[in-house]
Amino acid sequence: MRATVLLIPCVFLSLFHVSSAAADAPSTTALQALDRQASALNRVHALVVAHDGEIIHEYHQGGPGVASPANIKSLSKTVLAAITGAAIEAGILESAEQPMVELFGDHMPSGTDPRVNEITVAHLLALQAGLERTSGSNYSAWVASANWVNDALTRPFVDEPGGQMLYSTGTSHLLSAALTHASGETTHALAQRLLGDPLNITILPWLRDPQGIYFGGNDMQLSPRALIEVGELYRNDGIVFDEAGNGERILPEGWVEESWQPRGTSRWTGDGYGYGWFITQLAGEDTYYGRGYGGQAMFVIPEREMTVVITSDPNPPSPGGQFQQQLNRLVVGLLAEDGEL
Repeated sequence: MRATVLLIPCVFLSLFHVSSAAADAPSTTALQALDRQASALNRVHALVVAHDGEIIHEYHQGGPGVASPANIKSLSKTVLAAITGAAIEAGILESAEQPMVELFGDHMPSGTDPRVNEITVAHLLALQAGLERTSGSNYSAWVASANWVNDALTRPFVDEPGGQMLYSTGTSHLLSAALTHASGETTHALAQRLLGDPLNITILPWLRDPQGIYFGGNDMQLSPRALIEVGELYRNDGIVFDEAGNGERILPEGWVEESWQPRGTSRWTGDGYGYGWFITQLAGEDTYYGRGYGGQAMFVIPEREMTVVITSDPNPPSPGGQFQQQLNRLVVGLLAEDGEL
């Protein structure tokens, strides 16, 4: 089934803040070109565009629809960063500079390297723990281990905490464990209470490790429309607005600015990386994005007042970084006046 929607009734827009001085919306020509270009990418399932707080375009050509939960793979890291910010705003965590070991308490395994004591929440968010990666060639052995948290924590240090960005889902999983131990709630319960409820979205339970810790940084299930809400939360500086324009702060003041500061660099793309967000420029515009295996992506372009979400077939084999570049080009075309690359 393939469907295109240009305008969405306001029932879907109740959480979006409408500013008084919006940047120009993408033209009809640009949106039509977007559909043509997306249709040539068979792996793409759905695409949603929001401008100035309103969903203005939806496209669906396979897989779950725009309102149905989809496996967002490592785009979960971006959502986990939002949950962490909301936990700081709620007083569950003190700040991003809080040491991880304080949050783990008695749950720390014995025999860890003393440098584990130097790892902070910020290091986990920015993938700067310094521990050997569990992603890539190490991933299968890690998820087959009896205790994912202990396995990640007892890996050798390959850099100092706060050093280079080391893309590792094990590092994000340590963040999920820290949230669980600090709050006494599961990461899923926190996600729904602190993020889902204020945004009026449903976050379904997802995969847990052998000890019951929800997978940190992978396999979350959110619909493209729900992801639009998350992106809009960041575009609105961590505040959610009701229909009357009243705002409620969900993320700490200054959290979005901190999240969008590059703290490391992706060795594959050269893009900066902050708290769960990659940082780049597309069509000359500062762009912040999260990405997941197989073509899951969420882009926020603040100066154009736009949020774009793309979901794709998450099943192996992955099309790799080249496919991400194709998704980037979809956004570049959308930002162009005529929509053509």
